[in-house]
Amino acid sequence: MPTPDEILNGLSEIANNWRALAIFWHVYFGVLALLLLQGARPPRRVAGVLLGLPLLSVSVLAWINGNPFNGTFFAVSGIALIALSTRLSHDRVRVASRWPATVGVLLFAFGWVYPHFLNTSSFLPYLYSAPTGLIPCPTLSIVIGLALVLGGLGSRAWSLVLGLTGIFYGLFGSVRLGVPIDWVLLLGALTIVFFVVVERRGAKANAFQQ
Repeated sequence: MPTPDEILNGLSEIANNWRALAIFWHVYFGVLALLLLQGARPPRRVAGVLLGLPLLSVSVLAWINGNPFNGTFFAVSGIALIALSTRLSHDRVRVASRWPATVGVLLFAFGWVYPHFLNTSSFLPYLYSAPTGLIPCPTLSIVIGLALVLGGLGSRAWSLVLGLTGIFYGLFGSVRLGVPIDWVLLLGALTIVFFVVVERRGAKANAFQQ
């Protein structure tokens, strides 16, 4: 396992050497968000695949940068999300109730501007080239944020894979690497896990009452 300094240096290299790709992912997530705001509701399996793809981007860049742990972890997580997505129904996604949707929007915004690793003299570049889609924590933040807005795609298994991945990297980033803002990711990941557990219990209770 590389030292914290080696990991941080590697993440900084990715964030600064792949800015064009970061811009692409901002456009990608921006289009998804805009379509949702305009009322588009894709099938759950399509939404699941679209949200799983950015994790594969993180995996590829981690391998290129010589971090096999992140490369393997994100490859497995991304493939798992995409595989689970193919088993979801063709039903359209639905926007969640107010509290998870609100948390999701805030987490999306955090992942969009993720204020770390990018070498810049002003805040403006974070608005379009923060390293989401490039490194773990901002990518997980923005994906979990969208997943919360969409009620975890109505899938407990899919949401748990994403949430547990976020919990691990939120803890690793904040505790092991000493990046305090990664506590935000941890809170967001805990929220989606809590959400799917509570929703499942509520569904069971309603079924019992009926």
